[in-house]
Amino acid sequence: MTLNTAPNPKRRLRLHPMLWLGAALLLAFPALAMVMSAEVRWGPEDFAVFALLLAGLCAGIEAALHLFETPRWRIGAGLMAVLIFLTIWAHLAVDLFD
Repeated sequence: MTLNTAPNPKRRLRLHPMLWLGAALLLAFPALAMVMSAEVRWGPEDFAVFALLLAGLCAGIEAALHLFETPRWRIGAGLMAVLIFLTIWAHLAVDLFD
């Protein structure tokens, strides 16, 4: 059994619009929460950081789906992207990065 993790040259890069739409909807939730409640107070920099985090997550998932052929590698790389996203988000939530 050979392990092939090289990208398939015949397969084109195909973006997954539902993934990016889901990220845009996640970015809209804090804005909606700011309208509905006074407890949520995000500034422009908060939205920018969250947008960068979501873009990185989506790019990581897109890369996992494009670069790997087997489902096992795709799932592993996608989970790694999600774990990196959640780790950075948790560190920012408790102000470890100032």
